[in-house]
Amino acid sequence: MISDRPTLSNRERAKIPHQEMPLSPPQSRIKNFDEVPIGYSNEQALEEAMRCLHCKKPACVGACPVGIDIPGFIRLIENGDTAAAAKKIRETNFLPAICGRVCPQDKQCQAVCVVGRKNIPVGIGNLERYAADYERMNGLLEIPEIAEPTGKRVAIIGSGPAGLSAAYELVIRGHDVVVFEAFHRAGGVMVYGIPRFRLPIKIIDQDIRFLSRLGVQFVYNMVIGKVLTLEDLLHREGFDAVMIGTGAGLPRMLKVPGSNANGVYSANEYLTRIYLMDANRFPQYSTPVSSGKKVAVIGAGNTAMDVLRTAKRLGAVSTCYYRRSKDEAPARSEELKHTEQEDITWRWLSNPVEFIVNEDNFVKQIKCERMELSEPDETGRRTPLPTGEFFIEDCDTVVMALGCSVNPIIPATDKEINTNKWGVIVVDNETCQTSKKGVFAAGDAITGGSTVILAMGQAKKAAAGIHKYLMEKIDGKLNGLMESSKNAGMDMPSYSSIAIPGTSMPEGQNIYP
Repeated sequence: MISDRPTLSNRERAKIPHQEMPLSPPQSRIKNFDEVPIGYSNEQALEEAMRCLHCKKPACVGACPVGIDIPGFIRLIENGDTAAAAKKIRETNFLPAICGRVCPQDKQCQAVCVVGRKNIPVGIGNLERYAADYERMNGLLEIPEIAEPTGKRVAIIGSGPAGLSAAYELVIRGHDVVVFEAFHRAGGVMVYGIPRFRLPIKIIDQDIRFLSRLGVQFVYNMVIGKVLTLEDLLHREGFDAVMIGTGAGLPRMLKVPGSNANGVYSANEYLTRIYLMDANRFPQYSTPVSSGKKVAVIGAGNTAMDVLRTAKRLGAVSTCYYRRSKDEAPARSEELKHTEQEDITWRWLSNPVEFIVNEDNFVKQIKCERMELSEPDETGRRTPLPTGEFFIEDCDTVVMALGCSVNPIIPATDKEINTNKWGVIVVDNETCQTSKKGVFAAGDAITGGSTVILAMGQAKKAAAGIHKYLMEKIDGKLNGLMESSKNAGMDMPSYSSIAIPGTSMPEGQNIYP
């Protein structure tokens, strides 16, 4: 129902209190993996939307990597047309329910919100989630207008946020799109790296099913660079372009004594075992993980918060060790708050120097040096400095959440793909094209570990670059093109979507290899 609420002045809007996101109680939520934020009620969403000042030059839009018309969708919520608000968001963001839950709005759109200069910023992320959930729960998601078929085929490697976003952008432009995924289900880091209490699996699966309805095909258990190479895709399989969206899956580990002990994990392995392979349900599922009773987590980013909270739900005492202070912690402010509510132990200004093991080479203690911070440098960054003072604490599990480097498989198997000294794939800033003709890249593969929304922004740019490249091929503007007669009558392989466990996606059979 459209509201007939009168227009408010900025002074009146400034007096409206911020609506806190309702949360499930800490002492009950640490016993399950249910989603912690409950979501705005209709009344709360309306009140929060009314706080927006609708700036003439909204900085929030420029701070959004995918350029959502933030004042536009918020005004629609205020006017009572939530369905139109969701549709407005989807003009530029294919994954609104996901982004509303996991994006670092406090460091992007909300960080530049004018309301935040004197008050709490408008809850842009909470309102985005509200609109997207309204759309999902009321079955309002519409098939977009799709361009006439171009006859061009695009292979996308990886089904994380970059891969899914690029698939959407390309399929609505009329191209045939096939997504190759190394694991047995789609979603990438959103499935194996983000806990269910932050991002329920049903949210991800809705978007995957939607892509299937649009004609995107998924091929699972396919490691590109091993089973098939880029050359195979471009020549033997007949794809006209390829986009690499393999993310950053190579974990960084501390090189200290005991780092190879039993009971020491990377965050990647720990979270993947639990959220992709159901290790927490052993022996029902055959991929165990030893979480232990005292878990030490190294790092203070979002992934560290995920590990700390996951270990807590598995019954462990979770302790965070970070060599800087809380003020320097890179995690979202919301995640820090939720973690603190769940009775996590903190060891700020603590730098691990050794993991002490028992006679069977299982970790039993962590040794740390206490640190102090230097004065801020010209960038405002404070450097942790050793004090020479040490302490030892018991633990039986260590998880290193120190970030990840780019997945190296594809660059290692195709020397035409240029990378920088950190292994990041080098691309053109405007088109996201790599050094190999017809191959593009987006997401963490070209930045190192980053955020869902940034990966999506790059995927949109890469999709635009691919589309331009393919259209120029159709127009015959590129040199060295294959004669059309060579493609005439070619029997292209047909791919089938494999059913995702627990969903109603179409069943099929993976025809590869």
